[in-house]
Amino acid sequence: MSQGVRPPNQAGAAGAAGQSGTADELVAMIPGLRIYARNLMRGGSEVDDLVQETLMKALANLNSYQSGTNLRAWLFTIMRNSFLTRVSKRAREPVGAEDCVSGQLTCPPAHDTMMAGNKVLEAIDRLPQPYREALILVFLTGESYQDVAKICGCAIGTVKSRINRARHMIMEDLGASKVEDLITSRD
Repeated sequence: MSQGVRPPNQAGAAGAAGQSGTADELVAMIPGLRIYARNLMRGGSEVDDLVQETLMKALANLNSYQSGTNLRAWLFTIMRNSFLTRVSKRAREPVGAEDCVSGQLTCPPAHDTMMAGNKVLEAIDRLPQPYREALILVFLTGESYQDVAKICGCAIGTVKSRINRARHMIMEDLGASKVEDLITSRD
């Protein structure tokens, strides 16, 4: 006997004897309830929760069970109703559907930017050496025009002119009419 489960409404020796037999029968039904719950839940993680909820409802309403009737059918009916209640509740209250921002976030593909960058680097490699050198020193290494003029042994105006011509050569090479076209290019 499993700790003499007795509903609060019934008292006395006759009530206790009848209920203890039903409680033992409930315990014997657990494997069958688990199988039915697995089928209803399609093997989800809430199988044990559904079995527990069914047993709690059965114990709470044990006084409405009529001795001599099919206990298995009564328990399966409770489980099925509990399952259907869960399904309808989930349909009414979708989990985080409107509050969830994960579906709203977008991340543009990185491969387009990477391909555009590679095309620009290839165009820089095709520049004549004096233009390529000035462009790399200013934009890739961050040197000032004055330092580049010292490094290259020329005037600051020459450095500025080489960089300007290098930009135009790259844009012409890549078929861009303005610098923004190089960044947004998706070819």
